[in-house]
Amino acid sequence: MPVDMRGAMPTHWLRMGQGARKAVLIHCSLGHAGAWGGFAAELGDMLDMLAYDMPGHGKSADWNPETDLQTQAMLQAIGMIGAEGPVDLIGHSFGGTVALRVADARPDLVRSLVMIEPVFFAAALQDNPELQRQNTQDLAPFYAALQAGDHETATRIFSDFCGDGRPWGAIPEGQRAAMVARIHLVAASDPQIYQDQAGLLAPGRLARITAPCLLMEGAQTLHYNPRINDALERRLANTQRAIVEQAGHMSPITHPAQVAAHVRAFLGQVPAAVRA
Repeated sequence: MPVDMRGAMPTHWLRMGQGARKAVLIHCSLGHAGAWGGFAAELGDMLDMLAYDMPGHGKSADWNPETDLQTQAMLQAIGMIGAEGPVDLIGHSFGGTVALRVADARPDLVRSLVMIEPVFFAAALQDNPELQRQNTQDLAPFYAALQAGDHETATRIFSDFCGDGRPWGAIPEGQRAAMVARIHLVAASDPQIYQDQAGLLAPGRLARITAPCLLMEGAQTLHYNPRINDALERRLANTQRAIVEQAGHMSPITHPAQVAAHVRAFLGQVPAAVRA
């Protein structure tokens, strides 16, 4: 599939499905557009899906530090939607936070919003300040390895923390190498997901998003993720929740059929003509 300019960035993207509804899919950190393949196969009759590689991921151009990673990915998404909007916008993990940014900046482009395990830690920490110390302790080895320049150890720690459950040695060598090469992008997202650099937690701001929203989490995910969804549910105007049984953080990849079933049921309640 092509590489063209989306949001002023050379962007690689895929088109999947032949449904009547337009959708844009945003992958997780260290992922790529192709990771949505199993999920898209389940919804191909319902959705016409565009999935793109975020900056520095897959075959898209490298991240330009002059603009923060989340904002660049948001501009890509807006470029992907273009004249096809409004669309059903679906994001996983860091991609979920990008989808939230799009809904905040361009509500006219978003018919519905699906966030699967969005890693907007700032929301959970604002509502549960007691989590800050534990979160700092949990991630201290990751940041220590990054600071020491040991990117392989940092990537292994990150994968153990929020990966798909496979031991590091069970991940194919080529995939491990690609993850190690991109691990700096995880830390690059910290100002947005931990410090809320975009200001989404300002009083009343997220309440302005009126598009129907589905918040999803795995039943076996880290305890932070339900807290994040709790915090978002308090702030968004029109939300539903879904739990993917027996799944962890990487449910769109490990349990695509179950995730797709929840999304199908949710979208069945959202008329295709709805404009936020």
